[in-house]
Amino acid sequence: MDTQRPQSLQEIFWRFSWLALQGFGGVFPVAQRELVEKHRWLTKQEFVEDWAVAQVMPGPNVVNLGLIIGNRYFGLKGGVVALLGLITFPLMLVITLIFFYSNVSDNPYVIGALKGMAAVAAGLIAGTSLNLASTFKTHPLKRPLCWLIVGLCFVAVAYFKLSLVYALLIFGTSSMFLTYRKLP
Repeated sequence: MDTQRPQSLQEIFWRFSWLALQGFGGVFPVAQRELVEKHRWLTKQEFVEDWAVAQVMPGPNVVNLGLIIGNRYFGLKGGVVALLGLITFPLMLVITLIFFYSNVSDNPYVIGALKGMAAVAAGLIAGTSLNLASTFKTHPLKRPLCWLIVGLCFVAVAYFKLSLVYALLIFGTSSMFLTYRKLP
């Protein structure tokens, strides 16, 4: 797939603003759709690689991703503009919603709606993850080993309740080491 590049700092700001405003409950699926499928700033492979870097850095993943992409196309200015795009409107929206939520936070309908959204967020993340698994076909470790690592990580976190930090250290380090050994 051919990638395109953002044409201006204004485009970076508005695209990341729109991305952030869609990210209720998790921005991973939205980021993948916006940056890979819709605007084609990244290939699936580039998205997976950049998201992996964004996850291991401290701070919110999408903020780190915005800084990476903004910096890639426009240097430090691009990173700062992406960051501003990600936080400006959501911050204003959250401050506004705080006033309304405090009045309805004990309403059973509101509580039920928020619990229902948790299932939707989990489905979006699972669907996007399966979509991005297509990058395994070109991964140096090949599909079976990639799926084994995914399965082991899932079982460790979901069944054995392994902390995400430890899962990242164990499976991330192992995957990086194995991949490094396979590279020419």
